[in-house]
Amino acid sequence: MIANLGLLLALVVLITLVLRGTNVILASLIAAVVVALSNGLPVSESLLEHYATGPSGAFTFAGQFFLIFFAGAVFGKVMAEARATTSIAMLFRDLLGRERALWTVMLACALLTYGGVVVFVVIFTIYPLALDLARDANLPKRLIAGAIALGAGTFTMTALPGAPSIHNVIAARGLDTGLFAAPLVGLAAAALMIAFGMFYLERSRRRALAAGEGFDPAPHERLGEDAAGPAQLPGRVRALAPLLLVLAIIIGPRLLGLAGISADAGWLGRTVAFAAAEPVFWPSLALAAGTVLALVLFPRLVGQRMATLGRGTSDAIVPIMSTAAIIGFGGVVIETAGFREFSTLVVDTGLPPLLSAFLSISTVAAITGSASGGLQIFMASLAPTYLERGVDPELLHRIATLASGGFDSLPHCGAIVVMMAIMSLSYRQAYRDIAIVTIVVPVMATLLVLGGLWIFA
Repeated sequence: MIANLGLLLALVVLITLVLRGTNVILASLIAAVVVALSNGLPVSESLLEHYATGPSGAFTFAGQFFLIFFAGAVFGKVMAEARATTSIAMLFRDLLGRERALWTVMLACALLTYGGVVVFVVIFTIYPLALDLARDANLPKRLIAGAIALGAGTFTMTALPGAPSIHNVIAARGLDTGLFAAPLVGLAAAALMIAFGMFYLERSRRRALAAGEGFDPAPHERLGEDAAGPAQLPGRVRALAPLLLVLAIIIGPRLLGLAGISADAGWLGRTVAFAAAEPVFWPSLALAAGTVLALVLFPRLVGQRMATLGRGTSDAIVPIMSTAAIIGFGGVVIETAGFREFSTLVVDTGLPPLLSAFLSISTVAAITGSASGGLQIFMASLAPTYLERGVDPELLHRIATLASGGFDSLPHCGAIVVMMAIMSLSYRQAYRDIAIVTIVVPVMATLLVLGGLWIFA
């Protein structure tokens, strides 16, 4: 009883500290100590082994996935400093019109994140233009926040096959699958998320306008076009080229495989086999190729290429260490009797295995406030049990990634905290809209997909 109360107390401590602005690494260490003390675990072993270097340790995770974090951060930094991301966002604005601001923001974020630009870079890049669009359309900022969250933090991270997202990579590595696992399931879930999310945002927009709720910038926020001016932005074809190269390198081997190219078909076949066998290295290589092309194409970067790469490298450190810290906390939690009891309870509920997996991943993601953290802990602790029970690895891959991207977005989620700070919004102002598009919508989409799989099984 005391041990379970200790787990609950540790979770409350973690959430409270993060919401009060405490560094997530420090918060996770304090919470891990609470878990250890309340569950009778040796503190030294908990911090030095289970938290740091165990199967679900912080540095184990960081070592396994550093390359993809690094490649994504550097690619995103190069694209942002070249103003290519701004040019792509303005392309959507011009195609759809300023009156469709929510669609413009959502689609621009989706393309950038699906192309490998890390979420935080996307938010920083899109927000100034989104603010300008919100002013023109007289939209409340909370809805712009919802559109950014939907485009950057839902279906492109967990549903779309081939995405070089950390979630897709964790599942592929943990289950020995590929980035394109269960593509039809992923596409169906993505379509549902887009439909439900945009229905909610557009309905909220109409209601806000009818109620007289309009644009509400913070006092310090500067409005207007991109500071560089449209004439100084790279051409749209040039801006899209690195992004399209990344996607082509990731998708190309999959298409060749579907066309019947096998491993014994010379160097092309060996490339297809290599790409399928390297869920971390291959997308990292694609992002590196996109980075090189961007460095060549954009004259704005001349004379500061190495400095830009250095800043991108620095940008990789905080996301990977923040995620790793949450996973380290989970590494201590899974050593407790309470977690083992939970694991047994979930697996032996008698529910269909994929629904059981959905519930277990959702719970762990909610506890950690991290989709990637919850997914990694699931892969290290529970996934082997489902595979032993005959669950198809590709289906488990896709359902696992979908489930990880639901209840992770509780108030202590690091991405939510950062986005609120960037956009100068309070939880009272914007969290309801963000929660609906990042929790309710993904959960509904995943459950509907699970229902479809059960019906057509």
